[in-house]
Amino acid sequence: MKRRYQFVSFALIISALLLAACQPAATPAPTQAPAVVEQPTSAPAEPTAAPVEPTAEPAPVESGILPEVDPAALSGTIYAAGSSTVYPLSEAVAEQFKADGFAGEIKIDSIGSGAGFERFCKTGESDIANASRGIKDAEVENCKAISRTPIEFRVGTYAIAVVVSKEHTFLTDLTLEQLGVIFSDKAEKWSDVDPSWPNEPILRFTPGTDSGTFDFFVEEVIQKPAKIEKLDEAKKLVLNAKNLQTSEDDNVLVKGIEGSPYAIGYFGFAYYQAEAANLKAISLNGVTPNFESAESGEYKLSRPLFIYSDAGIIKSKPQVAGFINYYLTTVNDVIGDVGYFPASEEALTAAQQALADALK
Repeated sequence: MKRRYQFVSFALIISALLLAACQPAATPAPTQAPAVVEQPTSAPAEPTAAPVEPTAEPAPVESGILPEVDPAALSGTIYAAGSSTVYPLSEAVAEQFKADGFAGEIKIDSIGSGAGFERFCKTGESDIANASRGIKDAEVENCKAISRTPIEFRVGTYAIAVVVSKEHTFLTDLTLEQLGVIFSDKAEKWSDVDPSWPNEPILRFTPGTDSGTFDFFVEEVIQKPAKIEKLDEAKKLVLNAKNLQTSEDDNVLVKGIEGSPYAIGYFGFAYYQAEAANLKAISLNGVTPNFESAESGEYKLSRPLFIYSDAGIIKSKPQVAGFINYYLTTVNDVIGDVGYFPASEEALTAAQQALADALK
């Protein structure tokens, strides 16, 4: 009985082994594992789509170039205030902006750079500050107090030419001190300035008192060198001089200077260039007025011209952003007609990039 049981057990074991050896279902298990791996093959499609998203970010500028602006697509009010020197340039750009389709309102006040920064940084009335000087630290702090961060945009360069007639023979160069004496009540004759010069009356021709050119000249030639506190006091020294003719019309000044070898006057350098056949420009402290010396500041009767705004204003008021864009991309089309030098390509590109950064 025991042997029979052992035999049966042995037979069962052999049968189990044979069945295991013949079982085909055990082999498919490894073939199912690769099927699970097939799912990740579709996953890489998602990462390839991800880099597309950054290209949708608004990038208004590539290499400092602003996007085109359509004035006709904009509306609303734009308010700029500040420098009387920048005023005619901003007015020229604004007129062109309106001619190209802008139907909104553009208000530009000529109140001086300092007063312009007050309206922009203290009262917050204006969208743009026009300035013929850089903003001061105290003005920046005023802006911060009303949550504005001023952004500077260079738009041009202003220079004054001091001129005499072609018949004038004794002047080629002046110091600022001599020029200040010539255009003040301290001298009546040329010999009062330099004994070697003719004993003839100085015939003076100057832009009118409402002109930004007059203000700038008096400030640089009379007020600053003499350390006179108020500009109006310095103006009196000029206006009290004998043989002085003022005019808002540059043509009147040109005719007067051309008429005598003892006449002297001044106006915007670009206007002198138009009359260079009839007039001679005097160098100052040995520096001849030209684009390079004006741009560098070496020529003392020159200064950069700016407009200022704020990123918050630019982003919330499309009409202001559009106007500044238009200004920076078309200013050189009108700046010669106004009588100013263009800003250097480098300075204008930097201004365009500053606007691009504000638009981001």
